[in-house]
Amino acid sequence: MSFLQRWHLSTLALLASVLLAACGGGIYLEFDDYDDLPPVVELAASSLSAFAGDSVRLVAAAADENGIDHVSFYRYDGNTAVRLGTDGSSPYDWQLLVPADGRTSVIVFAHAVDNAGNATDSNLVTISIAP
Repeated sequence: MSFLQRWHLSTLALLASVLLAACGGGIYLEFDDYDDLPPVVELAASSLSAFAGDSVRLVAAAADENGIDHVSFYRYDGNTAVRLGTDGSSPYDWQLLVPADGRTSVIVFAHAVDNAGNATDSNLVTISIAP
């Protein structure tokens, strides 16, 4: 490559960088800790059997490297998950009112959401209902 060609390329590169800087353009690189991992959550109940109409305490242990936003508690009615409530601060717990509708058990789980919006469900816990 001749001296004139190198000078021409150098001048074009310099002119392009000046124009980009003048118009506010340029190259912007950002490196951050992107959180795409879901939290970890486990559910436990104060009792695995109860009488209809009793109250059972549900406790969820939730963790994530960037913190937990909230934990919601659900029970299954047939194949439908029904939200019982949400707790936004640790310890994440909920008082379950055991249904008195004739069923013999109730299945519950927790749903944790981290501060980045990632979510996951806990293990299922089955509570037997005594008549």
